[in-house]
Amino acid sequence: MKIRALALAIGVAASGAVSAAGEVEVLHWWTSGGEAAALNVLKDDLSSKGVSWADMPVAGGGGESAMTVLRARVTSNNAPTAAQMLGYDILDWGAQGAAADLNSVAAKEGWDAVVPAALQNFAKYDGNWVWANKEIFDELGLSAPINFDELVATLEAIKKAGYTPLAHGGQAWQEATIFDSVVLATGGVAFYRKALVDLDADALGSDTMKTVFDRMAILRSYVDDNFSGRDWNLASAMVIEKKAGMQVMGDWAKGEFLNAGKKPGEDFMCFRFPGTSGAVTFNSDQFMMFKVGSDRSDAQNQLASSIMAPSFQSAFNVVKGSVPARTDVSDADFDACGKKGMRDLASANANNTLLGSLAHGHAAPASVKNAMYDVITAHFNGEYSSADAVAELVSAVDSAK
Repeated sequence: MKIRALALAIGVAASGAVSAAGEVEVLHWWTSGGEAAALNVLKDDLSSKGVSWADMPVAGGGGESAMTVLRARVTSNNAPTAAQMLGYDILDWGAQGAAADLNSVAAKEGWDAVVPAALQNFAKYDGNWVWANKEIFDELGLSAPINFDELVATLEAIKKAGYTPLAHGGQAWQEATIFDSVVLATGGVAFYRKALVDLDADALGSDTMKTVFDRMAILRSYVDDNFSGRDWNLASAMVIEKKAGMQVMGDWAKGEFLNAGKKPGEDFMCFRFPGTSGAVTFNSDQFMMFKVGSDRSDAQNQLASSIMAPSFQSAFNVVKGSVPARTDVSDADFDACGKKGMRDLASANANNTLLGSLAHGHAAPASVKNAMYDVITAHFNGEYSSADAVAELVSAVDSAK
């Protein structure tokens, strides 16, 4: 594996350092309670090795604000040691020649042998999860739905009981996160690849895609009226506080439940988006390593090595709610959701059903992703009919290529 510009982590965010071992400074957008708790695992690990830490947080899920700050830093020849980054953005920075070379560390520690093939470029696994309030499900006698029709019936039962059925934040990336899952559930793995990875015009303009938008409209009808602009962690809080039944979100949501003292199987449920069993979409939160001076390279290599260490991969992911980027990490310390996630990842890797997420920049370049965002969000807000959304999607992708 040619590891250039990234350390394969499970969604690590910030850091910096000044000490006997050197300094690392990492720009990130991990600012919610669960994310901050997980980040402390890395801070403590580096501190124990003599590497201190200068935090550089930039709030804003998905990293758009962080990328604006990063561009200013790099343009002024003051790049941080590393920056949290997603998918195609990493490849873009690498093409600009800004990336540090971690090949020697990767070869020495054998990363190539333990990182799943689909994650060799995009290194953190997440997935198309549904997070549910178990007390509401028990109260109403509900179980995890296994297909879209059952999902709608479950949402309807939650609505009739007086709860918000689907907790959601009205931001483009959050709508696209749901869209990822609906595409996969509706069309299957082959259709997902053809439409969202290959960007095939026939797939994008198909009757199957119209069904996807029809289903998105159905899900929109179960979202509360105040969803616009809500941050994802506030939507998670609605489920945690028994104000809402479910949320569709990546595995970072579990960190919010854990940070609130909730336990999987007792207080909350985790299950794959109905209809996506056997396939996993992934989001790869990574540390992009920038070229730095020789006085900082040792600390940078230590950061990369620490992130990929099996002990850290376990300790971090247990707190964060993620699944390790390495396949050789024991699941002994993970809860039921974590164990399931690790099994699902291994199975999807073996069966070639591990798919990059469109919503999080791992299926298509940023220009295409953003063009699709616009259509998905406009439709979700009632600006397009499903038929119009299909036509707009084909046109938007064609223009953005």
